[in-house]
Amino acid sequence: MTAQDAEELDVEEALAVANDRAVQGPMEPRPSRETPVPGRSEEHRAKGDSPHGDTSWPEARAIAERAARTAGRRAPVSVTVDQALGLVLAAPLTALTDLPSFDTSAMDGWAVAGPGPWAVREDGVLAGHADPGRLTDGEAVRIATGARIPPDTTAVLRSEHGLTDDKGRLHPTRDLVHGQDIRPRGQECRHGDQLLPLGTQITPAALGLAAAAGYDTVTVLPRPRVELLVLGDELLTDGLPREGLIRDALGPMLPSWLRALGAEVTAVRRLGDDADALYRAVKKSSADLIVTTGGTAAGPVDHVHSILRRVGAELLVDGVKVRPGHPMLLARTKQDQHLVGLPGNPLAAVSGLFTLAEPLLRTLAGRPAPEPYAVPLREGVHGHPYDTRLVPVGLRGDDAVPLHYNGPAMLRGIATADALAVVPPGGARLGQALELLDLPWATAGIQVCFT
Repeated sequence: MTAQDAEELDVEEALAVANDRAVQGPMEPRPSRETPVPGRSEEHRAKGDSPHGDTSWPEARAIAERAARTAGRRAPVSVTVDQALGLVLAAPLTALTDLPSFDTSAMDGWAVAGPGPWAVREDGVLAGHADPGRLTDGEAVRIATGARIPPDTTAVLRSEHGLTDDKGRLHPTRDLVHGQDIRPRGQECRHGDQLLPLGTQITPAALGLAAAAGYDTVTVLPRPRVELLVLGDELLTDGLPREGLIRDALGPMLPSWLRALGAEVTAVRRLGDDADALYRAVKKSSADLIVTTGGTAAGPVDHVHSILRRVGAELLVDGVKVRPGHPMLLARTKQDQHLVGLPGNPLAAVSGLFTLAEPLLRTLAGRPAPEPYAVPLREGVHGHPYDTRLVPVGLRGDDAVPLHYNGPAMLRGIATADALAVVPPGGARLGQALELLDLPWATAGIQVCFT
C-alpha cells in the first residue's frame, strides 16, 4: 500500500462561447503556501491554494477548463459522416442541395390531376425511379411514398381515401385540397441554408441531416488524444489477488471511461513503479493529455511529482479539496499538452476524472458544459468537515438515493450508479437538493456509444 492509498481514507474562440455558458462554482480566495512547489504557476499560487495546500473542487474544475483553452490550437479535421458521432462541428453545416431536392409524395396513394373521378394509369410511380410521365386532367397514377411527383399533379390522394368503381375509375371519399400530401422541393431547406452552426455536437439525428443534405464528410474538431500510464508494481492483469498483489481495476476501466468522455485513447502503458520508465513515457508522449494512475502522493514509490520537475512541467493543481481523490494533480507538460495525475484507489480515480479530466477533455473537444441540475436526497449524507464529497447515487423517481460501498478503493457503488452527488463540506440532510454529475452512459446520450 502506498502513502497515497493511506491518505485516501478563430474556431477555438467561437467554440469557447458555448463553454462560457457553464455555471461555475464560486472562486474562494485562499492564501498561498508558505513554501511554493517548484513549477507551480503564479496564477495557481494566487487563486488555487488553501491553507492545507489543496485547491477547492469548483476552482480545480475551472482551472482545468482554462488550461485547455490556453493549449495550442488543434486543427480541424475532415471525417466521414459515419465517424463523426459525438464530435463537434468546426465549420457550419450548410445545405448542399434543396431538401427535398424534388417534389415528392408524402403518402402511398394516387397522384391525381384536376377534379375527380380519375382514370387510373396501369403503370405506377415508385421511389428512386426515373422521371414519371406528365398527368393530364382527369388522370391518376399509383404512387409510393418518396416517389417523384409527376408534372401537373394537383394532389396526392391517400390509399385509404380513394375507391375505384367497376369501370376502374378512382373516386375520393373525402375532400381533396390542392397540393395535399405533396412535399414540395425545398420545403425543409434551400441550397446554402445553414442547417447546424459551428460548435454543434453531432448527434445521430445530425448525422442523418448531414447525409440527407449531401455530405460524405464533415469538418470537426478531432477527439483529444490520451495516453494512459498505469503505475504500480502491485498490480495483476489476470487471475485472483495473491501474495500481496491486487488486480488492476483502472487499466480495464479508464480507457472506456475516457472514450465515453470523448477522448481517443492512443495507448495504455503499464509501467509499474519504474521512475525512469515514467520519465521516458512522459517525455516521448505526443498526446494532448497524459493520464497517470497512482504515484501522486509522497510515498517512496510515488514518482509523479519528481518526474514533472524533471520534464519542467508547470503544476497547475496539486491536490483538491474533494473526497475521495484529493491527491490528484494537473500539470502543463508542454504548451499543447497536459497531465492529469489520478489517485491509485479506483473510486478516487473516478473522482479525479470528473474533477480534472472531464472539464479539460470537454473543452479541448469544443463541447459545451452540461447544464447543472440538482435533485433532492432520499437520505442524508455525511460530509467531510472541510472538503467536497462525490458520492455515487441512484436516481429513483424524483429523488437521488446515496449508494453504499462508496469508499475510495470501492467500485461496487459506482458500478450501479446513475450519477455522482456533489456533497458540500459538512454533509447534506434528507430532502436537500444536490448538484449531480451524470455518468456519461447513464444519460442515454451519444457518449454511450463509446466512439
